[in-house]
Amino acid sequence: MEKLDLDKKGKVKLTFDFLQRMFVHYGMWYHEVAETFGKERAADIMEEAWQKSFAIQMKRLSKVAGFELEEGLPKPLLEMSEEKIDALREAVAVNWLANDGVWFQAVEFSEGMALAKKCNDAAWSHFSPYEALRIKKILGLPEKAGIAGLKKAMAYRLYGTVNVQSFANETETSIDFYMNECRVQVARKRKGLQDYPCKTGGIIEYTTFAETIDPRIKTRIIGCPPDKHPETWYCGWHFYIEGE
Repeated sequence: MEKLDLDKKGKVKLTFDFLQRMFVHYGMWYHEVAETFGKERAADIMEEAWQKSFAIQMKRLSKVAGFELEEGLPKPLLEMSEEKIDALREAVAVNWLANDGVWFQAVEFSEGMALAKKCNDAAWSHFSPYEALRIKKILGLPEKAGIAGLKKAMAYRLYGTVNVQSFANETETSIDFYMNECRVQVARKRKGLQDYPCKTGGIIEYTTFAETIDPRIKTRIIGCPPDKHPETWYCGWHFYIEGE
């Protein structure tokens, strides 16, 4: 092992930099595999890689950090109360949202709002279907999961943890979805700012998520900023299956 000219604090910072590089490299692998084989096949390949990677990482980290594993998971986490586990899951989800925000601002402050929105929308065109594929795998949903499958999948999104959402007018072939409390928009309102105009990104986000859960599902906007909306929700979406 190469000897580094770093003090203890520098080594800790470098360790977290290693983690960042690992995450980026991991994402680059997924991107290239998706470009080569398509998103659905890439999700299957990534599942195989993730199961092996997770086992390897937990085994190595448990030895260094001195924690036991139980069925491949850190035992100290399994011994936590469900309330603590829920809090940890929420913290991870909020950190995801914070990362999304700092990326947006990093581009906005250096390159302008228009290009930040362009990058944001493009990122959602990749992330939203990926998240849908992961959720389908977790829940064991069939290829055509239908409206019921979409409703169930919505709860497993990262947004399902950080925001308050609801459904209305549910039938076998259609459903309305509302984002009642959006963490981003609520924060802007608290600061006296106007709603962030997320309509273009939302169209990409919800359309690609729904059609990945079930290719028959279509998406129609009920309302999304900069559209005017009632106090009870920030954005609304109508999902439906035609001719069923």
